[in-house]
Amino acid sequence: MKVRALFFASYAEAFGRAEQAIELQAGATVSDFVAAIRSDPAAKGVPPSPLVAVNQRYARPETPLADGDEVALIPPVAGG
Repeated sequence: MKVRALFFASYAEAFGRAEQAIELQAGATVSDFVAAIRSDPAAKGVPPSPLVAVNQRYARPETPLADGDEVALIPPVAGG
């Protein structure tokens, strides 16, 4: 199945793009998605458990994914 990965801020800069199609096995979870993303050399700044949203809702690592889902990798935000 394919999901649409969205990258924001520092992640978009690291990957050199704002989105990418990611191929995953049927039955994949958010955790599988993160593992696939982290296998890219550009992902060196992505933590083991980043904040992820699926179809604009925050998702846990065990959340199942479906073909065509939009999966956003949310970078850490600092404020003051």
